[in-house]
Amino acid sequence: MPHYLLYNKTCYGLTDLANNSIDAVITDPPYGISYQNHYWDKDLPDKQIWADCLRVLKPGAFSLVFSSVRLMHRLMVDVEDSGFIIKDVLFWSFLNGMPKSRNVGLDIDKTLGEESTVIGKYNYVQGYKKGGAADYYAEKEKKKYEASSTLGKKYNGAGLGIKPAYEPVILIQKPLSKNLSVAENVIQWGTGALNLEETRITYEEGESKVGHNPHPEGRVTANILRTEPLNDGYDKFFLVPKVRQHADDFNHHPTLKPINLMHHLVKLISFAGQTILDPFMGSGSTGLAAVALERKFVGYEKEVDYYEIAEKRFHQSFDNGLFGSPA
Repeated sequence: MPHYLLYNKTCYGLTDLANNSIDAVITDPPYGISYQNHYWDKDLPDKQIWADCLRVLKPGAFSLVFSSVRLMHRLMVDVEDSGFIIKDVLFWSFLNGMPKSRNVGLDIDKTLGEESTVIGKYNYVQGYKKGGAADYYAEKEKKKYEASSTLGKKYNGAGLGIKPAYEPVILIQKPLSKNLSVAENVIQWGTGALNLEETRITYEEGESKVGHNPHPEGRVTANILRTEPLNDGYDKFFLVPKVRQHADDFNHHPTLKPINLMHHLVKLISFAGQTILDPFMGSGSTGLAAVALERKFVGYEKEVDYYEIAEKRFHQSFDNGLFGSPA
């Protein structure tokens, strides 16, 4: 097959793919939380897609599925019911998440019919907007309030949620072929083992090596993902910041994942020359990482706008020489 195949259609059925033909799945499906009121995120995927993925994956193949904290448990039940084994949950950690909250003290003022006190102004930066990338970072001046009623003052600043600092990524596995050991499964199918050597976390300059038998190339990757040091002493993890909303001037996908995060995940559950499937491709970050790392890629995206963005990103990457010819 060519380096990549992109399909602008529903993933359900995966009718283009043969049984036991895919080496890994990495996907960011709808979370079922109506993110930014997008209609495609109002429900979790139908569990049929997980049965479809199980069919096309080779025995022992690993998959990584992004999810939300609130509905991760529902997704995990669907995946497990479809025949997968739940292996772990990776935490994609970041420091730039935005709390989904409000000032309860101001709500109390409003409920009591009292006018809150204006204490200043601030510049509000509007992120993703309906108009797309051209409207990113439209700045608006807004008034800053504090509660004025007696009860409102007591609850001024109280909110409804804490700052989100991670997204869960569920690590799952298709069972090994019946009666095969891990080694026998790898010999027959090339799947069944994580690529730990390619995902080691290298030591920082001057850092002391730890453990009774430290590996010269670094530590085994952890289930907490970081690329920026937190200066917490023994720092065995890494953090990957979220994508800034103006990263691509044409890419208005609201849940864009960082390429360096996708590079790490691709390397973790696959080896060079293998084929990765993303049934919910979005703007193509998984595929870009896969092809750049000498893997093959199959992606499905139903939304025309996002499919066209993915195509453009792939073409630009080839034009810029980031990886070889597409054929």
